[in-house]
Amino acid sequence: MKVVFFGATKFSYELAEHLLMKGVNIIHFFTIPQEFPISYSKKSVINTNFANIKSLGDKYNIPCIEVESVKGKSMNDQIGILEKLKPDIILVMGWYYMVPKKIRNTAKHGAWGIHASMLPKYAGGAPLVWAIINGEKSTGVSLFKLDDGVDDGDIIIQHEIPIEYEDTIKEVYDKATIVSKDILLQAINSIDTIVAVAQDKSLIEVYPQRNPDDGEIDFSKTSREIYDFIRAQSTPYPGAFFRTTDGKKIVIEKARIEE
Repeated sequence: MKVVFFGATKFSYELAEHLLMKGVNIIHFFTIPQEFPISYSKKSVINTNFANIKSLGDKYNIPCIEVESVKGKSMNDQIGILEKLKPDIILVMGWYYMVPKKIRNTAKHGAWGIHASMLPKYAGGAPLVWAIINGEKSTGVSLFKLDDGVDDGDIIIQHEIPIEYEDTIKEVYDKATIVSKDILLQAINSIDTIVAVAQDKSLIEVYPQRNPDDGEIDFSKTSREIYDFIRAQSTPYPGAFFRTTDGKKIVIEKARIEE
């Protein structure tokens, strides 16, 4: 089986290396530079969770191409490469662009993505961050087939994970990564017998992407809301913060609630 892998984050790197170590035949990587343009921002955004996928490609002697757009010539170039490769599946893990149907259709089994929520809940941007901010006690991981909308494709496998009271974003992220490795390998090994289940698209909740400025603390919130807000954005993310009267930015990495 021939796999093409799209990714640009630490999550992408861990999943891809795990698959390679398990003998999965990844034949080509596509990645995104750490600073890149995207539709929801007037200026280029910086991927704070960036990982160098090209270095993984070099390590395993797998070609890797940087993508800075999914439009025009860039998209046509990607389609040309994929049509020559004739992949069985495209894995899209830790990616920031919509994947057009023309690209998805170059693979026999289409394109699969992993989203860190129990879809249709928390579709869209930063699902783990939003789940912790909202005080959720659990979240999950969904492996699904990419479709034309935002995280709205057919579900292949889902697995729920707990969010403990003291969990930070890193700890929840690590749990999601472990589960993702397991369900992705499971699905690849049973690809010819998988039956995907359609989502009820009327129930999909799409959350917006987040940027560092969204981390400013609103002290009118309750102590529990502020506590959740802080732990949702701690390392490896830029952090929750406030500004002093003279404009100095203070980032809070950890907090506790006292009676």
